[in-house]
Amino acid sequence: MPVAPPSLVDILRADATDDILGDAFGDDQNPTDDEATAAAAEDDVVPEGACVECKDQQAQMYCEQCQEDFCEVCAGMIHRTGGRKRHVLKPLCIGDCEQLQTQAQAEGEEKDEGKGDDIDEEMDDETVGDAAGEVGAMGVSFSAQSGRVETAGGTSFAEWITKRARYIPLRLTLRERKFLRLLEAGLKVSEYTDKIDVLMYGNKTKRIVVQIKELCAILSGLVLASDYKVGQTLFEDRQFEDNEEFYQRIFEIGRRHKIMNPEKMRNEYGKMMFLLQDSQSDDVKTMLNFSLVSPIKTVYSVLESLGVLYILDDEMVAVATKEIVSQGKARAQIQLEIKQKERAIEYLCKAYATNDCPAEVIRQCLYSIGDNHAYLRFNRDPCDRMLAYLTANFAPQRAESDQLSLAILHGQNGARLSHSHESQFHYVLQTLTLWREMLHEMFKLWHDADSDLLSPKNMYRLKDTGQGLNRVQTCPRVSKSAHSILHRTQKAVGRWVGSAMIHVGDRNVPNALVFIDKYNQVASILNPVVRVLEFLDSLDKSSKGVAAFVEQTFGGAEQARKLILADFFRSAFDGSGADNFFDAGSCIDGRLTSAWNWCSTVEKKPFFSMFLLSGFVGFNGGPEGFN
Repeated sequence: MPVAPPSLVDILRADATDDILGDAFGDDQNPTDDEATAAAAEDDVVPEGACVECKDQQAQMYCEQCQEDFCEVCAGMIHRTGGRKRHVLKPLCIGDCEQLQTQAQAEGEEKDEGKGDDIDEEMDDETVGDAAGEVGAMGVSFSAQSGRVETAGGTSFAEWITKRARYIPLRLTLRERKFLRLLEAGLKVSEYTDKIDVLMYGNKTKRIVVQIKELCAILSGLVLASDYKVGQTLFEDRQFEDNEEFYQRIFEIGRRHKIMNPEKMRNEYGKMMFLLQDSQSDDVKTMLNFSLVSPIKTVYSVLESLGVLYILDDEMVAVATKEIVSQGKARAQIQLEIKQKERAIEYLCKAYATNDCPAEVIRQCLYSIGDNHAYLRFNRDPCDRMLAYLTANFAPQRAESDQLSLAILHGQNGARLSHSHESQFHYVLQTLTLWREMLHEMFKLWHDADSDLLSPKNMYRLKDTGQGLNRVQTCPRVSKSAHSILHRTQKAVGRWVGSAMIHVGDRNVPNALVFIDKYNQVASILNPVVRVLEFLDSLDKSSKGVAAFVEQTFGGAEQARKLILADFFRSAFDGSGADNFFDAGSCIDGRLTSAWNWCSTVEKKPFFSMFLLSGFVGFNGGPEGFN
């Protein structure tokens, strides 16, 4: 008997969405029940010597009550509260665990030989190198006077930058920027997600292949139109698969550019990643006969491939990559620092240039490391400023007055949480510290997200999450890194208030792309707040009119600053911003939801005039982000 197609009622029913998308609409991405059962059984197997919770980290602790082995992160997370807090944890013999883990890894490599892809292998190598000598954001600071990144805890700058260079994307060359503009133009006119991520009968794989070839044809035409000789060399009498290397390069340029410039390609990047994600399917690869994905170029990979990685051990790298900050400096001092930096760059280029590694490549790598410092100063340092404002203007034990109290109560002013002044103080402190750690490790999280999204072994399901159809996909690498950062933060702050749940790969945060996008907004939220606070701090006699207005309206610049901070620390961290408790509240991602909810109501605040006087135009800056 032929099977009748699903009715419109079935299509619109949320509970039936998964079955419809998998069975009736030709979604080749969804595994069968037998494959899912086999995958679940395989996931239940714990490698010998590994943690029983995450199954991919070396076991370091043994719980006498649970009678199981855990890594340090999972042990701290599971035994943090409740009755398990009283469990007795004992350290394991590291030597025996390492030997067992080595044996398990050797067996796994023999079993999976030939099945991995370049990206998975690269990320595994980076994970191994990341395990030793980890330096968190609290061990790294930026000196505005010297312009250098300073490390603590016995770690030298050379060790820190060598480890971090694994994830620092290489700055684009002039030629690569031309290809980037062509890629952006092609993605703007593409309707890929509109034609793929929809409820439609037919074979999804064929639709994907048609859309990918259409975009490749658009890119080919744009290249030919911009440079006829290059286009003729690439595409004359050649098929798509013959130009595999060119397509891999142009899409890698787009991915690399986005990591260093998160405010760019806001619409095009998601479309590009979903296209690349679909291209990694085995069925799509078979029909295309070529791959669009290649590893992202980093400072570490380029220097290592050219055999000059030892350049990062030179002390002059710190001088050659320092950021010149004009704040609080005389013009003569700024000019001196610029000359010192230029001389250091020229010295390194002459001293380490080889036939295989020209001076221009070394210069490009040094500029890329400098871009890393600028990224940290713009995105991570606002968290430092807000932490300083919190500790300088509020005492954790008691509030200065009722108006400046941080206490919140469920149901009042939209709050979803109930905290005393002291609890809210620690809640804000730990949240800002966690955001600082996340942003410090953002380049690594970008690479983990890129690997999770583009792994051919990690398929997604198109699902209605309450906010339309989204690609729900597990994120093992991102989840592992995020939990490590959370554990490091919990150890640093001591007391933890609220939930430690990290939503990733579920209906709240469907995939790694959404996770990364959420934390990229932290700087967009905090920078305008920091700017208005600095504006109040800089008020002097030269701004008599503004100073008089602030004095008359708020009782002075100091009082205005405290009012803004008190409202932000209360309302931006009150668990609001969602329809139910599970979508916001005190979970790790819900804290960002509350902050965005505060941003959406800032124009109704009594101090909004101070934002306008400081030059505020919006939390997203101009049409293309911050200028």
